[in-house]
Amino acid sequence: MRLASFNVENLFSRASVMNLDDWDEGRPVLNAVTDLTNLLEQPAYSTADKARMIQLLTTLGLADSDTGPYVILRRNRGALVARRANGLEIVANGRDDWIGWVELRKSAVNEIAMMNTGRVIRDVNADVLAVVEAEDRPALLHFSDQILTMAGGAPYPNIMLIDGNDMRGIDVGLMTKAGFDIGAMRSHVAEGGAESPVFSRDCPEYAVTTPAGEVIWVLVNHFKSKGFGNPADNDRRRRAQATAVAGYVARLRAEGFRNIAVMGDLNDTPGSNPLEPLLQTDLRDVSDHPSFDTGAFAGRGTYGLGNDTDKIDYILLTPPLFARITAAGIFRMGAWPGSRPARWPVYPELQRKIHAASDHHAIWVDLA
Repeated sequence: MRLASFNVENLFSRASVMNLDDWDEGRPVLNAVTDLTNLLEQPAYSTADKARMIQLLTTLGLADSDTGPYVILRRNRGALVARRANGLEIVANGRDDWIGWVELRKSAVNEIAMMNTGRVIRDVNADVLAVVEAEDRPALLHFSDQILTMAGGAPYPNIMLIDGNDMRGIDVGLMTKAGFDIGAMRSHVAEGGAESPVFSRDCPEYAVTTPAGEVIWVLVNHFKSKGFGNPADNDRRRRAQATAVAGYVARLRAEGFRNIAVMGDLNDTPGSNPLEPLLQTDLRDVSDHPSFDTGAFAGRGTYGLGNDTDKIDYILLTPPLFARITAAGIFRMGAWPGSRPARWPVYPELQRKIHAASDHHAIWVDLA
């Protein structure tokens, strides 16, 4: 059987600010959204808070309208802001004075990129596929039935996604072929409480029964990114997530389960402090197996240009599963290869960076 993990970076629609060619363009917007959201959730707004809110609203293009180039200010009840001749004024004095939020605007994913995503999933041909950054379960169903079919692949009959904590619509899900049935499920969206959830998205646990009757528990993850926000806070969040996942694996093993796979985008490198609680258990990284194939490019990275320092996607296995590996590797044909020179072969349809299936490369493992 083949396990694989692929960060698809959305299938049909994506936050417009995350669709830009250059990530450095989008970073200030996401930072401003984070800062503004944190201020808006405070029970009382000080004079300094209000001044900062005005700055952030202006940065986000909301000085003249509730709709900016990348965000929308949703106001359901009450008033947050008044737009006067002499400028913006924050008229709410705290969270109880109004109901609303800041929402990222979405735009369609490039059609060629969408089809290349289908080609990657078709060619990786996993029996059990962990999907990262999917909008929702209906999107996965439509993608499987329509785009994957158009790309010449076979639709997945078993698809599950549990809504997570990220309002941008970047959740984690699981797709499995016929005979690989999804049974028991556990969600951890509420871990840590509503005010400070541990997981940026979720760490769902899925019990998959193979055609031979064996049960494999698959834990799908997408840890906190380094992309925006305070780096120290991001590191603490990833470490807390790694600690929690290690605890779930320990609990499953104590319950008598031997076959466990942790898969997904952990958003950090193997030697990092945040991932230490997970990577220093006896879980084995498939990229450490002698059969691991990086393809035409020697780097072990799973993101961007594939350098060793770009390894952030993982398949981690308990020792009994690791012992059954027959092959493993990285699939890069849908990823932008650079241009001077190209680092690996790609689909002929991938002519520009925007045509890439994802910034991430799929990672896979075959098990006897």
